[in-house]
Amino acid sequence: MKDLSSILKQKSNRRRSWNPLSLLDMYIIKKFLGTYIFAIMLILAITIVFDINEKLDAFMQAPLKATIFDYFLNFLPYFANQFSPLFVFIAVIFFTSKLADNSEIIAMLSSGMSFRRLLRPYLISAAVIAVATYVLSAYVIPPANVKRIAYTNTYVKNRRVDYGDNIMMQVAPGQIAYMSRYDNTTKTGYRFSLELFKDKKLVSRMQAQSIKWDTLYRWQVRDYVIRDFKGNREEIKRGYQLDTVIPFEPRDFLISRNDQETLSTPQLRQYIERQKQRGVANIQAFEIEYQKRFAMCAAAFILTVIGMSLSSKKVKGGMGVNIGIGLMLSFSYILFMTVTSSFAVSGITSPLVAMWIPNVIYAIIALLLYLKASR
Repeated sequence: MKDLSSILKQKSNRRRSWNPLSLLDMYIIKKFLGTYIFAIMLILAITIVFDINEKLDAFMQAPLKATIFDYFLNFLPYFANQFSPLFVFIAVIFFTSKLADNSEIIAMLSSGMSFRRLLRPYLISAAVIAVATYVLSAYVIPPANVKRIAYTNTYVKNRRVDYGDNIMMQVAPGQIAYMSRYDNTTKTGYRFSLELFKDKKLVSRMQAQSIKWDTLYRWQVRDYVIRDFKGNREEIKRGYQLDTVIPFEPRDFLISRNDQETLSTPQLRQYIERQKQRGVANIQAFEIEYQKRFAMCAAAFILTVIGMSLSSKKVKGGMGVNIGIGLMLSFSYILFMTVTSSFAVSGITSPLVAMWIPNVIYAIIALLLYLKASR
């Protein structure tokens, strides 16, 4: 209260235009971001306790170094980013309710500041959080998830897909590949065929007893037969081993749970486009993850407006009522996003619509609450 009083004392003699990032703006931004970071640290401390209790047997078997650096060091940023909307809402509700209870909001408005102007430092803080959320989810967390998921597959529960049967896909325009079985532990596929079509006519076919993946698109076929069809003629080539380039790799057809979380946003976009060109249908999880990364950024602004509008005035029951309402709305937002994502998985809506439905609805709620609070 002392800090705010000294700031307002300098500005209470006359009304004036408020310059960007004034002392009062910095005061609110520091309060917002400080409370946000404190909420993250508090929730993460509780999360660590529950996670250790749940996975204690696995942690006892794994090396301590791997548990700390491969799991927890990568799990905590992942968890914090996943629940960033919750932390934003808690932070706004908590520190704004405290300002309102101390009559600091009233002092700000009485000094000539409009409610709309009061919202500016909140939105600046939300922009900082949104940018940080996007950078983390798009570039920082995906490579960290590779280590985290590898750790859980090794010591907790293996959810990696290492085998595939009856695999057929379009690897390039007019090229259809087929494998009766693929074993990712040995990087080997069996009973492989590759057919090339031009103008809907089969012009070439390769058949091999086995095919082994090397790196990128490099494959090694063994016991192969190549048939080239030239009109009424057929040319046959046989061989034991052939190194060739075929534009597909195991991750294109062996899709494990949470694979989408290991790709950066540019990689995720490229993967989705490539799979669509190949006619692969089961990529909803990747499309949902791609849209979710942008929707979560917008959520920081929406939930900030809702939280600020709810807690900017004193209510009977004090800060506890505002915090209770804030927790209810933030958890309902996360639940709503989870429910709508299932719509995309089942094919009811597109991933774009599914991920942005909660934002559209809560944006309307934010607008109504803002108009009510600004009166």
